[in-house]
Amino acid sequence: MVSRPEGRAAAAPTLRRTLLRWLVWPLAVVLLLDSAVSWWGAQRAADLAHDRSLNELARELVLHVEAAPGGESAGLRLSLTPAAERILLVDEEDRIAWRIADAQGRTLGGLADLALPTAPARPGGPPVYYGGRLEGEAARLLAWWLPVQPATPVDPVPPQWVLVQVAETRHQRDALLREIMAYALVPQLLLIVIVLGTAALAVTNGLRPLAALREALAKRSHRALEPLDAADVPADLRPMVEEVNALMARLGQTLDMQNRFIADAAHQLKTPVSGLKAQIELALREEDPQRLHRSMAQIHLGVERLSRLVRQLLALARNEPEAAATLALAPTDLTDLALQVSMEWVPQALRRQIDLGFDGPEAPVIVHADADRLRELLNNLVDNAVRYSRESGRVTVGLQVAPSGEACLSVHDDGPHIPPAERERVFQRFHRVLGTQADGSGLGLAIVSEIARLHGARITIDEDEDGVGNTFRVWFPRVPPVL
Repeated sequence: MVSRPEGRAAAAPTLRRTLLRWLVWPLAVVLLLDSAVSWWGAQRAADLAHDRSLNELARELVLHVEAAPGGESAGLRLSLTPAAERILLVDEEDRIAWRIADAQGRTLGGLADLALPTAPARPGGPPVYYGGRLEGEAARLLAWWLPVQPATPVDPVPPQWVLVQVAETRHQRDALLREIMAYALVPQLLLIVIVLGTAALAVTNGLRPLAALREALAKRSHRALEPLDAADVPADLRPMVEEVNALMARLGQTLDMQNRFIADAAHQLKTPVSGLKAQIELALREEDPQRLHRSMAQIHLGVERLSRLVRQLLALARNEPEAAATLALAPTDLTDLALQVSMEWVPQALRRQIDLGFDGPEAPVIVHADADRLRELLNNLVDNAVRYSRESGRVTVGLQVAPSGEACLSVHDDGPHIPPAERERVFQRFHRVLGTQADGSGLGLAIVSEIARLHGARITIDEDEDGVGNTFRVWFPRVPPVL
């Protein structure tokens, strides 16, 4: 059983499918709303058309009610022959029922159990239409009070009113409703299908530049970092292509830097390893204890150089630009740190008869920094100063706060003067000033530069005030007030 790689999400929907979904759902909602409105309108139209027939039927039925002379006291009778009833009430598709009742509620003719409307009709008022059941089927009913004319002309008397009810099943109404809905919805469905087909074609054509871009990237080698051609890319995609090109440019710079670093590191490691191998081969052939001791001393010195080179390589890798995410900034007393590092280097300076001192304020100088990396920066500056200063020279670690509020950490040495043209290059990896005989790998100042950049600090190199040596200054951002 093949399991899905951990942390990998399910296949995401394609952009084409997402765009079409945003088109389909609004159209579906519009179709549902339009269907509901069309259904309501079609039902109203069907009822209106057939309600007129009920209205006319009620008027015809009341004509068959006769009022005897004598006004309200005279009786009402229904004179509807079976033949007339068949003509009026027989329908091929729907069943029709009727009822006529007088003002006292007595049924004069028709189906006596027809349901009355919830809102009763009033004499002289408009007809009332309502729903009900007729022989178990849904029906439309009419209730209407109509006046009965006397059989013979007499003096004007108040008219007599009868309640006429007519019921009709809904077969024809429902057929008309379906017919109206078919005429209304079928064109809309066809229109929606045409719109969706056109939209799908438009989305497919619109996404072709993305597909072309994907194919161009898929055909590329992992070593091809040249920028993508954005000439034929739509304006909406051009920012993305430009960002991809910028990313490839940064990646190319990083790969170039790593390749140079690996090549330089391999070259730098090759020399001490070859020297160690030669010294070990020589020591294996020596039989004289004194010469063997000298060979072992040379091997020990070579191991120390190799160990220092490896440490510097690791320090340089630890302070690459990507290390900013691991930087732990905290308030750090630069005065105390500089004094501690200066004291640690006193024994090494004494072995070379170098006067190593510290010149700084007694009050704390607080900066936001990673204390371990800051110690590494100062160690490399002091190591560089002690290593390249002349014997019986002087190295001074200084600290002061500039009028601008910046904290300035400085290291003065008596080493060879660095020409202005070389002052930028000394911070490059494995670069060494020509004419120097001191042992070194050319990585110390590169490490200093990387650590300073991580802290937002800047580095300057000036000629020493006494005209001998150089002064390295690291300017840290404005010092926050001490509470």
